[in-house]
Amino acid sequence: MKKYITDEKTGISYTLVGDVYLPNLISTETHYEIGVWGMRYYDYIKEHRSSFCTSLMVQCKLNSHLHEVDVRAKEMYVNLVKQLAEQQGITEQLKADNQMLWVRKMNNIANQAREIVYNEVIYTR
Repeated sequence: MKKYITDEKTGISYTLVGDVYLPNLISTETHYEIGVWGMRYYDYIKEHRSSFCTSLMVQCKLNSHLHEVDVRAKEMYVNLVKQLAEQQGITEQLKADNQMLWVRKMNNIANQAREIVYNEVIYTR
């Protein structure tokens, strides 16, 4: 028996493994870098929505989906931090005058923005 064959009708190539021909499958998924938000989302769907996670894996769409969520969450986080800092009047002047107060306020804003992103993007999809 031949080690490799190709079906002329479908164009699919097969490799002989033992006594069975298996199709040579190629992943069509693009490999993106997944940041912290994408990994947090992956952990969430793996634990709480395992069938959805498995479906994405089988369809070779998991990496691109995680990338989309990561980009959306990152943009939302950055925009929220800027908006909240403006709303609360946190300026570079405050940073120059009272650095510890500025750090406390910015940490508070970062925590608020993080919780909003978790609730709006990570835990609701």
